[in-house]
Amino acid sequence: MTEHSGNSDIISGVSRRTVLGVGAGVTAASLVPLRIEAQEQHPVPSPENGPTTHISFQINGEQVAMDVDARASLLDLLRERLALTGTKKGCDHGQCGACTVHLDGRPVSSCLTMAAKVDGRQVTTIEGLAQGDELHPVQQAFIDHDALQCGYCTPGQIMSAVACVTQGEATDPDAIREFMSGNICRCGAYVGILAAVAQAAETMEG
Repeated sequence: MTEHSGNSDIISGVSRRTVLGVGAGVTAASLVPLRIEAQEQHPVPSPENGPTTHISFQINGEQVAMDVDARASLLDLLRERLALTGTKKGCDHGQCGACTVHLDGRPVSSCLTMAAKVDGRQVTTIEGLAQGDELHPVQQAFIDHDALQCGYCTPGQIMSAVACVTQGEATDPDAIREFMSGNICRCGAYVGILAAVAQAAETMEG
């Protein structure tokens, strides 16, 4: 009985491991075609799979000329074609502010801005704020006030904050809150963000 019970436990143990192993393999294998199918259904716009248009514009002070898919968003152009991944894709519906960049000095949601619309214009992303190793005053203020937690929304927050200050809207806490209301921080770092914008306003105006 003891020997039989031991063999039974071994067989049972092997069976469990085998089942788990096979199950994991099947699950992994099933994910591959799903991932391929998703890529086929939602391909990244590129000049090879749609009508194209030629654009020439400045990105962070550098002149760029290229053919872009006429359907592509500025966000996809920045991330997929120019490798400027500091601009984040959040809701992709213009509601969270994570993808905020400057177009001719004004903050815009790059997920709602067509890439073709930047022809002849100036685009600034989070990568274009610092001067070499010297951070922009807003970037430094965000660090000083620990105005972030996970950091995903921070590039968009900073780009909106820069516009808030440069456009003279950082006059008081309520004005800052109103201007920054389009930028959502799901971690709730709003107290630090408000303090950072106020500090940057003093630094930049002084």
